[in-house]
Amino acid sequence: MAFQDIRKSRKLLSPTDIGFVIGVIVFSVALLALNIYLARTLQGGEWLFMRWSGARAFLFEKTDAYGLPIAQQVQTLVYGREAFLEEYPYVVNDPFYIVLLYTPLAILKELFSIFSPSVAVFIDFSVARGIWMLFSEFALVGIVLFSVRLTEWKIPRWMFIVLIGFGLFNPYSVNAILSASPTIFLTLIYLGILMLLQSFSDELAGALLFLVAYQWEVGALFFLFILVFVVANRRWSVFTGFGMLLIVFMVVAFILNSSWFIPYARAILFDWRRGVSYSFGFTLSDVFPLVSLAVGRWLSIGVAVLLLFETILSVNEYIMHVTWVAFLSLALNPIMGFAIFPSNHVVLLPAFILFVALAWERWENKRALLSVGLLSFVFIFSYGIYFQSIYATSNLYGDLLKIIPPIMAIIALYWMRWWAVRPPRIWADQLGGRK
Repeated sequence: MAFQDIRKSRKLLSPTDIGFVIGVIVFSVALLALNIYLARTLQGGEWLFMRWSGARAFLFEKTDAYGLPIAQQVQTLVYGREAFLEEYPYVVNDPFYIVLLYTPLAILKELFSIFSPSVAVFIDFSVARGIWMLFSEFALVGIVLFSVRLTEWKIPRWMFIVLIGFGLFNPYSVNAILSASPTIFLTLIYLGILMLLQSFSDELAGALLFLVAYQWEVGALFFLFILVFVVANRRWSVFTGFGMLLIVFMVVAFILNSSWFIPYARAILFDWRRGVSYSFGFTLSDVFPLVSLAVGRWLSIGVAVLLLFETILSVNEYIMHVTWVAFLSLALNPIMGFAIFPSNHVVLLPAFILFVALAWERWENKRALLSVGLLSFVFIFSYGIYFQSIYATSNLYGDLLKIIPPIMAIIALYWMRWWAVRPPRIWADQLGGRK
């Protein structure tokens, strides 16, 4: 078909399409206004404030984004004072090229002061936080959609709406939205990497893999799993995409700030040392005082061996098996000794969706009742612990809020392992051409 023919064949948007676009715009604007109101009303947004302040410190104050003054500002937001020795310090610990990604939010006020000074008066961190919350909510919907796609779940519309509601309003998603955690976007990228590998878009998968190669407390094991999968299957183009974005980001980072690496390395070591009391082993010893702190080290070794075993079994198997191991790596990661925060547990949402999807396929006669029952149980149980952690005087429920979700996710995944790695014959025939 000639270019002129393609141009002539284009059709204008129908009234239905125009109405849909207008509806989406109006809904997004209304949701943004609500999010800005919540950002001004509710305390939080500490994870965004940490990076936002670091970006502004570099851009406008010409100071170190990794410096102690930035950490003290975040500590005042979180604790109402500077952190005690045993409390998390909230030091910027992202590579400088990641901090630069927060620049659009960091310069909002200055942009409005150029084009609309009267509006710029009202632009502050709450507006940046409201925008972040809006995109986080959209990203959560994307996580549900990508998870359903990866599990190849033929889901009815009503169940998809239920899953979206669960994905948006479970306590860990709400916590991640209110604290402005980047984990929501990292989870979406993890799923995007799996989908791109499934469709053999390896260079783009490698580029996305570079974007997640820093938040190790969320996805260190996932990163290692992807590396083993890529090497075992000789998908070398993944490294091409990874290397290309690495070079671009590093060049830009060192041109703009040639001295960022040493402060960044110092921040990483400081954050690691102060975050030990937030690790799985330390928290487990708090819940069970008779448990030795050394159990955390042995758990880390056991988890690493377990994931290596599962990874070796999966590298040449069907996509469902690969997806199961990838989600398992995300569930096992908190046990590896990194600092644990409840907002990071939003990364477990895909694992739970896989669990419900396998239960849906396995028990056909009562699939609707069982799926809704599982979602309701997790929803109510999680909120029960969450509210207990707020109102209880002891730290027990706060500790349970950190360690129970990964344990539940691991148990759920292994409960359904047989149907994930050994699908029914009809399902296997459908996937036979996609290894």
